[in-house]
Amino acid sequence: MTLSILFAALAGVLVGVSRQINGRLSLSTSPLIASFWNHLVGFVALTAAGLVAGGLIPPGAFEAPWLAYFGGPIGVVFVAAGSWLIPRIGAVNTALLVIGGQMVSGVILDLFRSASQTLWASSLGVILILAGVVLTRRR
Repeated sequence: MTLSILFAALAGVLVGVSRQINGRLSLSTSPLIASFWNHLVGFVALTAAGLVAGGLIPPGAFEAPWLAYFGGPIGVVFVAAGSWLIPRIGAVNTALLVIGGQMVSGVILDLFRSASQTLWASSLGVILILAGVVLTRRR
């Protein structure tokens, strides 16, 4: 469990660093170009890792419904949006708003799944995150 927590924390740090790098790149190019290079280099690195580890294309991958592959285009929009936002509103506000958006969509998805046992806690989390955004925006 401790290793999982440390791994998740490291992933969070890497997301922040990656977004800062993409934000800087978007200042000298554009958010679209920064996102393009992010995904191109990531694709090459992931392909190399997949070829080394094996099993890059699992059985049944070509029979999967089209919706299974929709995460890629969503990820492009996410990275481009972060590249555009960070130089404009800062890393903290971008992260808080992204997390707030994730929490809101998570609460809505849980409502559709009828997972009401955590709805009050999730709703409180959304309120706290949005309050954090308001507090960081005050001068």
